[in-house]
Amino acid sequence: MDEIGFATLVATTLRVATPLILCALAATLSERAGVIDLGLEGKMLATAFAAGAAASASGSLPVAFAAALAVGVALSMVHGLACVTFRGDQVVAGMAITMTCAGLTVALGVAWFHLGGQTPALPDELRLSRWFGGPGGETPMLGLLGHNGLVYAALVLVPVVAWLLDHTRFGLRLQATGENPAMVDAAGVSVAGLRYSALALNGMLCALAGAYLVLAQSPQFVPNMTAGRGYMAMAAMIFGHWRPLGAFGACLLFGFLDALAIRLQGTPLPGLGAVPVQAIQALPYALTVILLAGFIGRARAPRALGQPYVKER
Repeated sequence: MDEIGFATLVATTLRVATPLILCALAATLSERAGVIDLGLEGKMLATAFAAGAAASASGSLPVAFAAALAVGVALSMVHGLACVTFRGDQVVAGMAITMTCAGLTVALGVAWFHLGGQTPALPDELRLSRWFGGPGGETPMLGLLGHNGLVYAALVLVPVVAWLLDHTRFGLRLQATGENPAMVDAAGVSVAGLRYSALALNGMLCALAGAYLVLAQSPQFVPNMTAGRGYMAMAAMIFGHWRPLGAFGACLLFGFLDALAIRLQGTPLPGLGAVPVQAIQALPYALTVILLAGFIGRARAPRALGQPYVKER
């Protein structure tokens, strides 16, 4: 593979991995606080629709981001209300959010835009522009240049979240909430407050992931455009042992496989001929299943994960 081909593969890997990285960080924060979040897929889908609809209606990029953030945080608060306040089943609540968002985004898209659930295609001025080199900037520096701001923001957020969890009072308390909430409560710190805080950050990161899909990766919202990315992010987090850096590595692996699948489409392989496009596209999802089957029993989850906290009297 020549330098241009390798740089293009690296650039595609970073672009494809960006929403996975943001969602994996969101899952890490909520689950380290003891709240399982299977609503990542739905939150990402709803915030993508919010960004696309708001950008189309207002013609403003800041309004699109504000709408996505508002929807992401609101859904996380609904999740918190169901699981933290009313101590409902966290798995059921997360799946309910995902299923509701999958149907609601299509229904609203049909009602508002009459395009079969899609939003109108956004013009270039409402898309995230590339930094450091422009359209041709992905060949220099081995594909690390020429991306939009959210790609670099996702890369920066990985060490920021790791530092937040391991080197701040808030982060250490957050982790203690997922391990031993009774101890946190005995220290006079609100378990519910910490879990709601983690979910608020979770909603913001999901919103950035959803907005990225519409404002950077695709020119418009399309029904079910997340295509399982929320579950892949969850698998990356588990593979990374609930640590930001480990989850980041798994996301890059998923992104690389997806980028490789894009590159291999229509390319004959020695001794095999042309590989069916469907088989190549299934590579990242097959790896998700393999990682979950191989590591979900080995990785140790936070001890209080999925357990509602009842204050002792």
